[in-house]
Amino acid sequence: METFLNHNNILLIMAIVNENKIKINVGKVQNKISKKMEIFYNPTMKFNRDSSIILLNSLQKKKMIIGMPLSGSGIRGLRFLKELKKGIINEIYFNDYKEDFELILKKSLRLNKIKKDNNKIIISKKDANLFILENNGFSYIEVDPFGSPNPFLDSAVRRISREGVLAITATDTSALAGTYPKACARKYFAKPLRNYLMHEIGLRILIRKIQLIGAQYEKALVPIFSYSKDHYYRIFFRSEKGKKKVDEVLKQHQYFLIDKKLKFEASKFNSKEKESLKERKEYAGPLWIGKLFDDKLIRNMKKEKYTKVIGIENKEDVKFFEMLCEETKVDILGFYDIPEIMKRYKIKDGIKLDKLTEKLKKNKFKVARTHLSKQGIKTDASIEDVVKVMN
Repeated sequence: METFLNHNNILLIMAIVNENKIKINVGKVQNKISKKMEIFYNPTMKFNRDSSIILLNSLQKKKMIIGMPLSGSGIRGLRFLKELKKGIINEIYFNDYKEDFELILKKSLRLNKIKKDNNKIIISKKDANLFILENNGFSYIEVDPFGSPNPFLDSAVRRISREGVLAITATDTSALAGTYPKACARKYFAKPLRNYLMHEIGLRILIRKIQLIGAQYEKALVPIFSYSKDHYYRIFFRSEKGKKKVDEVLKQHQYFLIDKKLKFEASKFNSKEKESLKERKEYAGPLWIGKLFDDKLIRNMKKEKYTKVIGIENKEDVKFFEMLCEETKVDILGFYDIPEIMKRYKIKDGIKLDKLTEKLKKNKFKVARTHLSKQGIKTDASIEDVVKVMN
């Protein structure tokens, strides 16, 4: 515990927590994570922060200008200063609208023996959108709000630089995953699915929404690392400038169709076709049907000493990261879920995931486990081929 006086000379008692190489003051210990917290820190989002560090260390970019409009406790930026390779950071901007943010962050800098170089570390206390728009541009922008990222997307897209990286987190998964389809239509301009595919569909709906904003400014936002975990969706985009590149992105905005036998496809069908398909097929979208990962980046990320970033004691997170890297080898739209196949095709005798994977590989199909389902696989095999192997 530590104590200090805030701007109103009120004595604050601060709890100190450790995350990797960083110590931070988190205020009063809270039983529930809430945006009303004195200092916003969510320990369950550690992997979210880990992935940022692994990715930035793998991009091989130097002298980056990093902007964090919603810094909260400042933990992500502090970890950047300690864990990113030398030369990556040129300037890092911390911003949060909390009253005591600057005071608390300066204390955290001292606590971690990080000297505040005015040419490198810039601290402000502004509205997040105002902070973004008042700057000339960033090589990396972190949008990690409590809830939907929608209020911050336009300003972030406008200020991300050419070849810059835009990192987006969305925690309003209930709308994107189909619990509240009307909310999804209002906020993300698409129809979700409420079945075993819901999190992939939600992730792809979110990608399209952000790409549409990019298109307004002739910026093609290409996903380079995307995943769904716990209660949030996470996407890193590379910003590419140019009308032709934007047009190529927009071509990959289509509908997702799936029938009662789990055969799925992408489609550009019109409204009349939608009506005729209702009896035979479910549909979702429009959504992004393209790749979720950048192959070269993933290879670089696998070479990184990621266990040091994630922590070898966090075995589940290490396993999750390794599964993501393997999944990139079959980076295609949709996946199959074993229990769902057994139910739809009335298969009584189950098959273990490893056994199914092995059999499909023997039949020369690409196959990998997916992080989107405990019993799911990504494969270029058809549903008929999968069922044949299962019987």
